[in-house]
Amino acid sequence: MSEENGSAKNRLQSHAIVEVLLVLALAVYLFIARSQMVGDDLSFTVIGAALMVLVTYWTLNTLRDGLEVLALKVNSSQR
Repeated sequence: MSEENGSAKNRLQSHAIVEVLLVLALAVYLFIARSQMVGDDLSFTVIGAALMVLVTYWTLNTLRDGLEVLALKVNSSQR
């Protein structure tokens, strides 16, 4: 059981690091995009939309890992 908890914690930690990097990349994109009109440059807009989708997906994935770590903690404390 502790092996599962350790691997879940490690996975959560690595996912959180990637999450921070993705949010920073999105912040940089939004900073660059503030002077452009939406749809003005289609490739720039598509890149931004794809980045937002990736950040959303990764956030949900990271939250799932956090819930898994929490469930393992609760389960191990009840035994």
